[in-house]
Amino acid sequence: MRSIWNGNISFGLVSIPIKIYPATEDHSISFRQIHTRDSGRIRYRKVCELEDKPVESSEIGRAYEDADGALVPITEEDLAALPLPTTHTLEIEAFISASEIDPLQMGDAYYLGTTGAAGAKPYTLLREALKRSEKVAIAKYAHRGRERLGMLRVVGDTIALHRLLWPDEVREPAGVAPKEKVTVKPAELDLADTLMETLGEVDLNDLRDEYHEALEELVAAKVSGATPIAEPGERPAGAQVVDLMAALKESVRSAKEARGEGAGEAGEGEAEEEAEATVHELRGRKKAPAKKAASAKKAPAAEKKTAAKRGGTKTAKAAKAAEEEPAGRAAGKKETGTQKAAAKKTAAKKTTAKKQTGKRGTRTAS
Repeated sequence: MRSIWNGNISFGLVSIPIKIYPATEDHSISFRQIHTRDSGRIRYRKVCELEDKPVESSEIGRAYEDADGALVPITEEDLAALPLPTTHTLEIEAFISASEIDPLQMGDAYYLGTTGAAGAKPYTLLREALKRSEKVAIAKYAHRGRERLGMLRVVGDTIALHRLLWPDEVREPAGVAPKEKVTVKPAELDLADTLMETLGEVDLNDLRDEYHEALEELVAAKVSGATPIAEPGERPAGAQVVDLMAALKESVRSAKEARGEGAGEAGEGEAEEEAEATVHELRGRKKAPAKKAASAKKAPAAEKKTAAKRGGTKTAKAAKAAEEEPAGRAAGKKETGTQKAAAKKTAAKKTTAKKQTGKRGTRTAS
């Protein structure tokens, strides 16, 4: 492994000679730019705009461009004269808890190794002190022409360095969060918790870069002269409105099935109302069915009350008729005569009313 920085760790009056090694690597496949017509390589050349010809690296310097576009040359001598005490020193400033560091500040990672036997004892001392204190060290160092901030922590038997962004290099998330006022119901949070528990934990070593693997297969096939057959992926659907509760329930079921568990209930308190996940298009919602459902629920109750009233009325009439039945039989003949007389009077009144209505209609017509 090739080191990228040589210097010393300044731990108070203790100096530890070290080398910095990259702790990570990019496994992506790099491509070259070519001319599609004849497969010729496309290269970038550094050309002077005034002379219109390529320039060697030894002839290239630095300059600062001001607001007006003017270039101010900055020489190596100018940079060397700047007070930069951390040029070859990784100077520890303090020891703090790792929880005090914002993960947004975390950058590239490196391993720190010793140079020679003289650095083994102080290196081990710093490592064990970090372990026992359960803290990390904050240090400053110079790399690639600028002073940087770093964090030292223990990884196994090695001290690792994480490059940190300066606090003013982290942007504020202004205007990024949703502006709409949204209320999350407790039932939705319960389902989200259930989904998180169902998905469970994962060993990061089991995760694979499937795109990288497919890309390697593609390159291998092209090198061997074979024609790769790519399976078409699923296209994302258009903008849709998802029933959040139903989608959470379905997600819990799918996660349990993927883990080989029974689907069971989607969450606590969901046995009464099980709804399958549905996805609706962006259309106006109709509330009429809900009202009909509500009225349908009320109708049986109203019918029962009406039926009860009718039943009670008929029962009361029947009881009264049963009590008055003997008297009714005794006076049956008198009631029959009286009813006939009343019927004759009613018929006479109706005949008189019809004659009067006819006379009025004749007068109106004239």
